[in-house]
Amino acid sequence: MMNDSHAPSHAPSHSPPHGAPTASPLGTPRPSRLTRALGTAGEGPVQRLLVVDDEETIRLALGKFLRSRGYEVHTAESGFVALERLQTLKFVLMLCDVRMPGMTGTDLVPQAAALDPDLAIMMLTAVNDAPTATEALSSGAVDYLMKPIELADLQQAVERALHRRELGIEQRRVEQMIREEVALRTQELEREKLALRTMTVSVAETLINAMEAKDVYLRGHSQRVADLAASVAQELGLDEDTVENVRLAGRLHDVGKIGIREDILNKPGKLTPEEYEHVKNHVRIGMEILAPLRHIGTALRFVHDHHEHWDGGGYPQGLRGDDISIGGRILVGCDAFDALTSKRAYRDPMSEQETVNYLGTLTGRLLDDEIFGAMRSVVLRRKSRLIFIDDIHA
Repeated sequence: MMNDSHAPSHAPSHSPPHGAPTASPLGTPRPSRLTRALGTAGEGPVQRLLVVDDEETIRLALGKFLRSRGYEVHTAESGFVALERLQTLKFVLMLCDVRMPGMTGTDLVPQAAALDPDLAIMMLTAVNDAPTATEALSSGAVDYLMKPIELADLQQAVERALHRRELGIEQRRVEQMIREEVALRTQELEREKLALRTMTVSVAETLINAMEAKDVYLRGHSQRVADLAASVAQELGLDEDTVENVRLAGRLHDVGKIGIREDILNKPGKLTPEEYEHVKNHVRIGMEILAPLRHIGTALRFVHDHHEHWDGGGYPQGLRGDDISIGGRILVGCDAFDALTSKRAYRDPMSEQETVNYLGTLTGRLLDDEIFGAMRSVVLRRKSRLIFIDDIHA
């Protein structure tokens, strides 16, 4: 094998003055300085080509011509040698024979493309075989030339392939920039959404705190329901987003009570039917207050469902069974638990064990067995306080 890698890499010394257009004996213009400079970063102004052919005379002829056109040319007599060259040097184009012993050109193409996705690959063959051409082109080759080929045609094909390579590199660069910009903007939007969520929830919580501050018996109710509900959701194995939406819904579920008359909320005796209907309005009022917070839609549905009963006897929609959102099913149990274990103006609190036992009698009516079982497990695991998610992750 003739080692052409040590041949001079620049045009002959009789080149015309700097900047003047030149032509080869075949009348084909040299690659412009701009074209050569647009090779691969780090390769310098001269573009490096690899000629792969098992016939030495063809390697020599192609190498001599392409060097005369200003390219740095290396050769390989087989596909295996070509892969070695590609692993040690960076090439902009590979001109490859199709039929070679050991490894055919069509076998070499996908391996070469895998080593360097930017490599422009041209096939050169004496056999006009459509299936082979199709296979080569589908594997990564950009052109398929027939032997013998006019040198002027070869020069044009090389320039065409290099131009396509430059366009492909630029396209991938732009696509990468777009992906990075999209990722950056997505991160910014997520931060903005989080900031908006935090701000709007803070406003709603301010209303809740203001409402609870007027009633010593309600103080802390929403936070306790939120923490217990989130622990129950985790006990059920729900995903993190759902757990946090349950927590948020628990925090906001009673915001509508700001529109309920205080004398009814604090009434020591049993409510009249009219008063009970008035209290039920707190769900509607709460949803109206929270309606602008469309970005927390899942949590809003949980809030809307927090007085629906498993048997369909709840409000405001009278939903039954699995038609009630998972968050609503959790909240109805946790809301009832906290209400029963908290002191009210009209009664003393029940113990946690008494409350668990009592709610167990309401399974199938107020809440379902699955929710009750998870809530009971959470409650019974604690000694003097609930084990909440914040404690678990601390």
